[in-house]
Amino acid sequence: MPSSRKVAFLTTHPVQYQAPLLRRLSEEPDIDLTVFYASDVTIRNHVDPGFGRAIAWDVPLLEGYRSEFLPSWGATGDITLLRPFSRGLRQRLREGAFDTLAIHCYSRPQHWFAAATAKALGLRVLFRDEATEISKRRGGTKRVLKRAFFRTLDRMTDGWLAIGTLNAAYYRAQGIPDAKIFMTPYAVDNAFFRSGAPGAGPRMRAELGIPGGAPVILYASKLQRRKHADHLLAAFARLPALPEPPHLVVVGDGELMPELRAAAADVANVHFLGFRGQRELPAFYAMCDVFVLPSSFETWGLVVNEAMNLGKAIVVSDQVGAGHDLVRHGENGFVFPVGDVTALARALETLCRDPALAAAMGRRSLEMVSVWDYEADVRGFRQALGLAA
Repeated sequence: MPSSRKVAFLTTHPVQYQAPLLRRLSEEPDIDLTVFYASDVTIRNHVDPGFGRAIAWDVPLLEGYRSEFLPSWGATGDITLLRPFSRGLRQRLREGAFDTLAIHCYSRPQHWFAAATAKALGLRVLFRDEATEISKRRGGTKRVLKRAFFRTLDRMTDGWLAIGTLNAAYYRAQGIPDAKIFMTPYAVDNAFFRSGAPGAGPRMRAELGIPGGAPVILYASKLQRRKHADHLLAAFARLPALPEPPHLVVVGDGELMPELRAAAADVANVHFLGFRGQRELPAFYAMCDVFVLPSSFETWGLVVNEAMNLGKAIVVSDQVGAGHDLVRHGENGFVFPVGDVTALARALETLCRDPALAAAMGRRSLEMVSVWDYEADVRGFRQALGLAA
């Protein structure tokens, strides 16, 4: 086994979820990591299409690890399948004497070229992506073409970094052998979320005028149609009269906001709080009893990890990727068929009627997410790099 690795990590732009993992990898004494970005759009005020508004992240995206922004042909403000089109990676790989190129996202043509370039230079190539069988509907022809695509890409790939069991199963379905699949679970900075909310729950309830004993149901994500906060609102409106009337708190912004506000006009105890930064989120998780993500398409859903770190019962649709690894039906929450508002309402009623059950499920969530962490990622990366775990 090699004694160390010099690793280049290629991705499109700084991401609030990815930065802590990159910092953690950089702490490994035998991993010399440099991250190459195509765009700096997220480190300045920018319009996020999912939130439908200008945002600025309140957590450091570039601290604690070495990074560079590659020069580009054309503007770098829009991130699409083809843009920005960066240049200069080959030269940097040679100048830096890297032995490994890890690439996030296999679907961009520029990343295919990067993999081919790295392989031609004799580098080890790793890919990490989010795709699963439930992430996109694929017909028979697309499945055949996808398998052929993977056969080609796999010839220049030494390892596939799987974010969860569905992602690993997807790679296997494309013909990738188990020996080339390494588990690097989609995780969040567990310590950050746990340390950011001591005593915050009661304070947040007081600010919103929510009684201490009232069940609180939380949605915290972009208000995109595919995430179906509308299904959650409809289920909440169907709840029968309960001894302690529940409250629904919606954190986020996006295209559905006007529609949701109109639909909630005649529904009591609904709170719309708009977009909030990462540093504010732990207080909302601390305040709630139940966290819900009802998406019809969600490759993972890291907000589930976040809520679990505050010890909350989780309710997700069966199309949320995180649910297949982190939500055990009846143990730390419930999984309902996507779009089944009646089933969602039934799960919410069960948890709102039985605070002890919700609390017990929350404790189980905390236990489960405690081992779904960056240390597991580091072990997977090290195995993919051929380093001793």
